[in-house]
Amino acid sequence: MEVVQSHRKSSSNNVIVSTLPLYRSAPPLEVRLEDFELFAMDRLRVLKGISDGLGRGKKPEEMEKLIADLWKANMRHPQANEEANKDIISHFVLRLVYCRTEELRKWFLSMETTLFRYRFRFQSSEAQRALMSEFKLPYKAVSNAEFESVKDKLGQVARSMGQTLAAADAIFYKVPFEEVPELVAGRRVFIHKGHAYVAMNQVVSLVVTQFRSYLSKALILTNRRVVGILAIVIILVDISFLVLRGYLTNPRKWTSTVREQEKDRLAPIVEALCTSYLGPDYSQENEVGEISLKDIYQIAKTSFPLCMRHLFEKVREDHHLKHGGRMQLGLFLKGVGLKLDDALAFWKAEFAPKVSAERFDKEYAYNIRHNYGREGKRTDYTPYSCQKIISSTPGVGDHHGCPYRHFSEENLRAALVRMGVSSRAVEDVMDKVRNRHYQLACTLTFEAVHGSSCDAGINHPNQYFIDSQRIMQSKDSAYLLELKKSCQVFSFALDEEPLCSVWL
Repeated sequence: MEVVQSHRKSSSNNVIVSTLPLYRSAPPLEVRLEDFELFAMDRLRVLKGISDGLGRGKKPEEMEKLIADLWKANMRHPQANEEANKDIISHFVLRLVYCRTEELRKWFLSMETTLFRYRFRFQSSEAQRALMSEFKLPYKAVSNAEFESVKDKLGQVARSMGQTLAAADAIFYKVPFEEVPELVAGRRVFIHKGHAYVAMNQVVSLVVTQFRSYLSKALILTNRRVVGILAIVIILVDISFLVLRGYLTNPRKWTSTVREQEKDRLAPIVEALCTSYLGPDYSQENEVGEISLKDIYQIAKTSFPLCMRHLFEKVREDHHLKHGGRMQLGLFLKGVGLKLDDALAFWKAEFAPKVSAERFDKEYAYNIRHNYGREGKRTDYTPYSCQKIISSTPGVGDHHGCPYRHFSEENLRAALVRMGVSSRAVEDVMDKVRNRHYQLACTLTFEAVHGSSCDAGINHPNQYFIDSQRIMQSKDSAYLLELKKSCQVFSFALDEEPLCSVWL
């Protein structure tokens, strides 16, 4: 793969420029199809991590560490000179993915702007000034004479933020106040005659405003041209090479054919990326092990997420579920360790009041065996992720989907109370739901029910189950340890063998 020009220190003129690209235009690179998808998924992990951090209300210093860790974990490349390529390619692929609707554009714009903000802060002062020059910002540093005239006012602003004004090497820019709204809103700049005096360490707000404006316009333009872009952002062989050797008599027709074929290959990737689940698929045996049929009813009360708990309760109450509900709950039960024979027995027993054994074997058993890879193509189907469940569209009479998205507020509140969520925690959950942070709402529910934090967030119903079981088993172990200690103390007092030894 060709390496795009890296922004670095020039050996000829000793000019320092930034390693942070502005994504002005897509580089003329050849990209393998697998890299096209993998690079985008790696960047998507970074953006979704940022989204989770913001949704959980992390402080700026916590976000700075989070983004640095996310970037290091996901955006490195085995070949150091390819990291710049990966950065640029992944951005433009996701720009294709997230340009298609207003909602997607809004999310991508917000996350990329936040990423740019913190990456800009990681740059040196020289690199930051280089970036400002790349934006061609029409602002010049305040002269020494003007600085002296407003130095006292600038000092007052600095002290109000708990800082000091380093007059010796202070650099300020005078800009129209409407171009730094967040600094004005936070009362972090001195304003005089319609201009804000922006310190060098605050210039990130100025640059980020320009970056956000540019990216917003670029997303709209990309949306208008996305069909054409999908047809040409492909791996093309050198047509002239083939023409010279007589392999092609009509290169224009050949190019058109290849582009159409490549569009068909790329379109599914682009369409799927914005709803991709990036974690484990929970198709393999988990650390909890197998779950027997006799245990499932008790475990459902303690360790099922709300979406699965609702389906479990409905199948027991109505003795039936429509296809969407059977698929969502059935694959979840498979993922938590319920074996095929137990799954057949469970569904048959729950459907028995309304469905005869003969009808069950004829209409429902095949689908259950199919989910376990025992029928049809023998595909080992995986449990649904949160993203897939959230994006589903339940109809009338359906019970599948995400309660945080698909329930009414009244029904959701009632369901949370039945799970034992406190009134205060319910309000926190509802606040996330109103802001459409459905997975964060589920995470808060998990924390309220288990009394334990979940920093990674909930991204999959089976993750909820495994984390819940881990906590429950830890509590059981702690209880048994305390019980053992109590029995030993009691036995020492009687100077005889522990009375509780039969339990231990």
